[in-house]
Amino acid sequence: MATFHFDLVSPEKLLFSGDVTQVDVPGQEGDFGVFAGHAPFVAMMKPGVLTVYGDGTRQRIVVQGGFAEVGPTGLTVLADDATPVEEIDSATLTQAIKDAEEDVSDAADPASLDTAKTRLEHLKTLKSALGH
Repeated sequence: MATFHFDLVSPEKLLFSGDVTQVDVPGQEGDFGVFAGHAPFVAMMKPGVLTVYGDGTRQRIVVQGGFAEVGPTGLTVLADDATPVEEIDSATLTQAIKDAEEDVSDAADPASLDTAKTRLEHLKTLKSALGH
């Protein structure tokens, strides 16, 4: 299978840089897969699990939104935050959901309520996707 170059960057560090065969991205307008030769494309990402395939392996990385750009040199993902799935602690995720539920209850205005509901929804989706 043909390969292409993939870079995953967060504000803290370069998390991945190398040749891959496929990357599945949680897009704001729907999830999408990128293969070698993909047409140029720019998309906003939603929080979710980004999956990287290469050398017969699969790596899953939790991203908290950002941008994905497919260009002539490959795919670049600029993630707001990114953490390999194996580094996600179930207890920490459960606590984050409880905190988000409290934020929904404590929201004082419509804007903060919408933000809190969105965060809670994303955390619950993430928990489901990870099988926690």
